[in-house]
Amino acid sequence: MSAVVNKSTSGSIDHSRRRFLIAGSSVAGGFVLGIPAFSLTGIADDSETERQIGFFVEITASGDVIIGTNQPEIGQGVRTALPMLVAEELDVEWSKVSVKPMPLGLVKTADGYTWKYGVQGVGGSTGLTGNWEYMRQVGATARRQLIRAAAQQWGVAEDSCYTRPGVVVCDSPSRQLAYGEVAEAAALLDMPEEAPPLKAISEYRIVGQRKNTIDARDIVTGKAKYGVDTQYPDMRYAVIARSPYLNGTVKSFDDTAARQVEGVLDVFKIEGPELGAPYIILAHGVAVVATSTWAAIKGREALQVEWNPGPNAKDNIDSFWQQNNDMLEGEGQVVVDDGEFTEAMSSAEKTITRRYKIPFVSHAPLEPQNCFAYVQQDRCHIVAPTQGPSGASRSAAAVTGIEREHIHVEVSRVGGGFGRRLTNDYVAEAAMISKQTGWPIKLQWTREDDIRNDFYRPAGLHEMQIGLDADNKPVAWTQRLASASKYYRRPNMPDENLWQPELYSDDFPRRIIDNFRLEYFHNTIGLPRGSWRAPAHTANAFVIQSFLDEIAHETGQDILQLQLDLLGGERELEYGNHGGPTFNPGRLAKLIKFVAERIDHKRERPKGRGVGLATHCTFGGYAAHAFEVTVSDSGELQIERIVAAIDCGLAVHPNAVEAQLQGGTVDGISTALGLEITVKDGQIQQSNFHDYPLMRIAGVPSLFESHILPYDDVPTGVGEMGIPSAAPALTNAIFAACGVRIRSLPIGNQLRDAMTA
Repeated sequence: MSAVVNKSTSGSIDHSRRRFLIAGSSVAGGFVLGIPAFSLTGIADDSETERQIGFFVEITASGDVIIGTNQPEIGQGVRTALPMLVAEELDVEWSKVSVKPMPLGLVKTADGYTWKYGVQGVGGSTGLTGNWEYMRQVGATARRQLIRAAAQQWGVAEDSCYTRPGVVVCDSPSRQLAYGEVAEAAALLDMPEEAPPLKAISEYRIVGQRKNTIDARDIVTGKAKYGVDTQYPDMRYAVIARSPYLNGTVKSFDDTAARQVEGVLDVFKIEGPELGAPYIILAHGVAVVATSTWAAIKGREALQVEWNPGPNAKDNIDSFWQQNNDMLEGEGQVVVDDGEFTEAMSSAEKTITRRYKIPFVSHAPLEPQNCFAYVQQDRCHIVAPTQGPSGASRSAAAVTGIEREHIHVEVSRVGGGFGRRLTNDYVAEAAMISKQTGWPIKLQWTREDDIRNDFYRPAGLHEMQIGLDADNKPVAWTQRLASASKYYRRPNMPDENLWQPELYSDDFPRRIIDNFRLEYFHNTIGLPRGSWRAPAHTANAFVIQSFLDEIAHETGQDILQLQLDLLGGERELEYGNHGGPTFNPGRLAKLIKFVAERIDHKRERPKGRGVGLATHCTFGGYAAHAFEVTVSDSGELQIERIVAAIDCGLAVHPNAVEAQLQGGTVDGISTALGLEITVKDGQIQQSNFHDYPLMRIAGVPSLFESHILPYDDVPTGVGEMGIPSAAPALTNAIFAACGVRIRSLPIGNQLRDAMTA
């Protein structure tokens, strides 16, 4: 494939901007080398807009390297990890690298839209794994072209040249050229037919080493720019008064007082989705547009709105749980049925049955939803903190009617995603308001807006049952779940598939216990729901790891030995869910044994002090936790020590892996201790951190170990692995300390009530 080089309007090659850029796959596949229609250094060139540029590298004449990254940064470190892969294969000093985000790149073809800069979007811990090979090839190919250009300049064979960081070297005769000196010539070369070989892992000096996150200093000094920091000339500001009722509508509104608030420019109705239809935005409401966010909020406070409560006005959390309980008394949809389950369970020497409750929870990112949108007659500009920039493009197109190739989407750094920003309802809202007014609009949600208008983690009641033989060995296992499915109101979603995001069919202990059954019941409560960090794994890890702890206690077994016996040695089991194609239970065994030994779980502890263990596999990554806690006679809980370990194959960016393990652990504890969304008479009851209390720093023990246990040279994502096993390790430790079994989350006041009863 020929190189594409930038040309001036006169047709001559533009040598004034000494740069070398290399892309990932084009629409047709393969690499494209050249200068894109938008520049990392901010110099645009519309004369070459047909080029399909993916990931790329820019080398300046001074030898500085700018690496473009197209993935949203939501705190998982991908904006550092992916450039590390490029820099490693390119062979440059990491200190010479800077990173710039790329906007959404789409190309319209005869078959629809395809990626211009490679797949863009993060969720399910795929940001790194989906680009592992690809980004290394980008760097290796760039390095190869630099070597070729230097060899041609010297008139020597290519294989007589090699690189040291930032320079091409030839030993015979001895000479070298800095990358900046040869980059321009490299941009003129045809691309090689075959991709160059990649480095051996043993040669890595950037990947796998502890490097600072690229913008860590900007974050802690307040220089990092989030969506909430977006500013454009002549921008107006907007907020929305949304229906407080699930699926409620605007009956009437009086905006007289609102329009008298200084700075208020316009007030108008916002139409929400039709009942039962897929969500574009979450709710019907009234928009207030003003010269500042403060004025818009004061205008909203002055509004007089009368609401139609709608069909879900009688939704209540108590009736939801009762309905789930009643459903479990009947027969549901059997979705997995391995072996001879019925016969094995009925012939078991002993059966143990327990029920566990997982509540609705909110994402509660520290940066509430916001979006800048400027809709003009034939184009639209979006700036948003989103996990899915392509989804932002679709949302804007849906409400404006503008073709997606004319919708420019920029992705700011995201102040917390956790799955909430996979949905772009706030983008659609901003675009609707800009289209209505013709102004560039910055839509801002408040904390109350965010808590009360979310795609909540689905709640459910899980019934677990195990059948044991005379030696307390498992012969049958079932998990029965009555819940509100995440797939509620998804487009073209048949009812028989509603179970799929709530019960991962191949999760442990399938293919370990032969007689295995999963059964599902759907509750149609009106709360919106969506992906929440490590989606169903957070629920199922708590349920399964709590149940195993109960089995061990009831049968007089050591919990670690029971886990090791079930998990067995390292082997690859078929795994068809996200994170497959295989699952290795031996990797979990290694982790739980490690954390148990680190915390010395077999040591006798005094009354009121206990240790709990848990482990889980999430999206191809493995983690385990050991907690040591004390519980006073009055039910006061103190976490004394945490040992956490993760196996993510190869840790590309160890600092980020450790941070994600720590952050996931804290998130798991925070959620388990006090987080729950409830509904009464069709209205969400929580509104801010006073009644949705996140964990405080003082609650995290100083004895907090985080360990990375390497496994092989293939990385997995780490954004979600650290959270699922934290809650069951905590509650298992609570039981060991005081004998109170937590089967219903959040823990709340259960300990105080039980200990003082």
